[in-house]
Amino acid sequence: MVVAGLLVAGCSGPAADPRDDDPRPLVLTTFTVLADMTRHVAGDRVRVESITRPGAEIHDYEPSPDDLVRGAGADLLIENGLGLERWFERFVDRAEVMSVVASDGVEPLPIAAGEYRDRPNPHAWMSPVAGVRYVENIRDALTRLDPAGAATYAANADRYAGELRSVATELTAALAAIPPAQRVLVTCEGAFSYLARDTGLREAYLWPVNSEGEGTPRQIADVVGFVRSGGVPAVFCESTVNDSAQRQVAEETGARLAGSLHVDSLTGEDGPAASYLAMLRHDAATIAGGLTGARP
Repeated sequence: MVVAGLLVAGCSGPAADPRDDDPRPLVLTTFTVLADMTRHVAGDRVRVESITRPGAEIHDYEPSPDDLVRGAGADLLIENGLGLERWFERFVDRAEVMSVVASDGVEPLPIAAGEYRDRPNPHAWMSPVAGVRYVENIRDALTRLDPAGAATYAANADRYAGELRSVATELTAALAAIPPAQRVLVTCEGAFSYLARDTGLREAYLWPVNSEGEGTPRQIADVVGFVRSGGVPAVFCESTVNDSAQRQVAEETGARLAGSLHVDSLTGEDGPAASYLAMLRHDAATIAGGLTGARP
């Protein structure tokens, strides 16, 4: 396969090889969460970069010419799969680059409603239990890319998987403290199905997957009715989308808009979701605090 459209007509001279200053293999991931996972497994044996930057909306991202050049120079591409990156097939069209789907082997949950009904919910990494499968797939891909580093990748993956299992236990304990009547998670995007399953939360959302049709009158009315009928105390929205529709839900029901959750993107180093593990912990704390009325 060869990355399509690498150079724009009229460019003068060949593009610089992105590896000129670093001889290590280059691994590109589609978004920042996968990049963080991959760095934990890879250590310093490879260079890991995310195509999308912190804060980016990843579903309908439009790769830039620079992204395409980086793709041509990569040794391995890692995507989430499950229909998350709707642009990725165009990105790697006919590309002669090894690629891996990080979610392979995860049992997908179907989307319950809307235009994507019965399709796989792509946000499996929001379950740290499923995250262990991601780590295993990344380990195996790095080992194929760099067999000499197999022992390093195996050791790093084992250690990181252990951290994920510990975080899974932490999240279950944190969310178990929410009273049964308040164990309802209402978000903008339906990105928390896997976390809700793991922790015994009921789930409702405005739209199933980020799209141009976010926050329609019908979606808002349905969630307003759900929140009112269930006496839901708080609602939430994700950091990468406009929260105006959820603000309307809060205003019409009296529920609190209780915080910003991180799903599709990590923050910068100084933010609350600077790593995958930090993101999971931050979201669990925000959800628990919002639903119990605790102040952060």
